[in-house]
Amino acid sequence: MKYLYKSGIRAMASKNSTLSSKLAKQVKPEKPTVKSELWDIEELPSVAAKGGSRYFSPVQTRKQRQLNALPKSNLPAKKSRLAEISKTTKIQMGTATIIKCEVVPESESTPDMKIEPAGAVKTEQEFPNLNWLQHLENIRLMRNVKLAPVDTMGCHKCADASANEKTQRFHILVGLMLSSQTKDETTFEAMKRLKAQTLTPARIKDLPVAELERLLHPVSFYKNKAKYLKQTSEILVDQYNEDIPNNIKELLKLPGVGPKMAHICMATAWQEITGIGVDTHVHRIANRLAWLKKPTKEPEQTRIQLESWLPRPLWAEVNHLLVGFGQTICTPVRPNCSECLNNNICPAAMLPKKK
Repeated sequence: MKYLYKSGIRAMASKNSTLSSKLAKQVKPEKPTVKSELWDIEELPSVAAKGGSRYFSPVQTRKQRQLNALPKSNLPAKKSRLAEISKTTKIQMGTATIIKCEVVPESESTPDMKIEPAGAVKTEQEFPNLNWLQHLENIRLMRNVKLAPVDTMGCHKCADASANEKTQRFHILVGLMLSSQTKDETTFEAMKRLKAQTLTPARIKDLPVAELERLLHPVSFYKNKAKYLKQTSEILVDQYNEDIPNNIKELLKLPGVGPKMAHICMATAWQEITGIGVDTHVHRIANRLAWLKKPTKEPEQTRIQLESWLPRPLWAEVNHLLVGFGQTICTPVRPNCSECLNNNICPAAMLPKKK
């Protein structure tokens, strides 16, 4: 009886185990949800701080996967690149290694490139004063702070803005002819009187000389300038249809027109830079700053020297900058060196003061 009882218990246990195993096969345990985002090894400390899951790539770092995500290069395969490198020959000469490479043939599709001749590139030895660029930057700063007469009454301000372009060019030329050795304020007032009489080449041609002299006075050398202005107006009416020449060569042929006037006229009337306009201010300051290889006595000598080394892109601004600087700070008599930003690098300021 006892044996039968134990056998029954064993049979029931085996049935229960068989049933549990069947149920286990039918019901699959749910897998834990894994964060889909892949963390990098570099971000592990920050992830721990946030309390999030610590899943990261054990094989690739962020930098590696970013590089893999870049578009493929168009360069040849490694083997072909190595083959190209193998075409080079290394020759040892003493301590130096010379690499001899295969000459690459010129491509027909290669565009022509304009290469500046080596002689056009300025070296430090060609600059008369190595501080010239610092001088220029300081002058720009000073000009921005202090307004000069040339800014409001220069030749570019003498033209009537309501007139046609041809007449405006004539006004610029007349203003330049009157400005020689004359203050801008005096020239500007004379131009106002002329424009009140209708300032055109035909009108000046028919105007009596005495009347023209009266309008120009007190401009310096007003009688000579009245004569030159009459002669120039006749040429413009007869040969240029009341316009002015559009080139430096023909401008210089006009009576009373010198190199300074011609170059400034080309720049302001025709927007073409043909040279540096050197007047008394530019001439004086260029000598004081030692921007010249040797001192000059005439403005034209100064112009030739400046153009021999000053970069051409600066030609357009140098006249206006230095004229205003000469009118306000670097004046002809008793220059305001104490106000000048260049006083510690200006050769003239370092000279002993005359008693």
